[in-house]
Amino acid sequence: MQPDPTKLVTLCAAADVKPDQPVRAEIEGESYAVFLLEDRYYVTQDLCTHGPGSMSEGFVDGCEIECPFHQGKFDIRSGAPTAPPCTEPLRTWTAHVVDGKVCIDPAEVRSAA
Repeated sequence: MQPDPTKLVTLCAAADVKPDQPVRAEIEGESYAVFLLEDRYYVTQDLCTHGPGSMSEGFVDGCEIECPFHQGKFDIRSGAPTAPPCTEPLRTWTAHVVDGKVCIDPAEVRSAA
């Protein structure tokens, strides 16, 4: 199903996101982390669910992001925690590339797999 283009907001230029360098975007007071894995974009909340760590400042290892605050890990694709002390999943959004920009529908509701 195609997203409603009137509901999409731009987070960043797709070219700004590198496989090992996520991008932090802030829109209307919400912070997002934008990732590029194997030519596909993913978006998670930027704030770790366990502490004050920023996912966009974390270490990308394959399909996981390691929180720089306490070294807990999450699956970037689903937001699911993969290593302690993380137990709560990250919120995720479907990334859409429109005219070279990574966009999301901020109202989208997804849960970790």
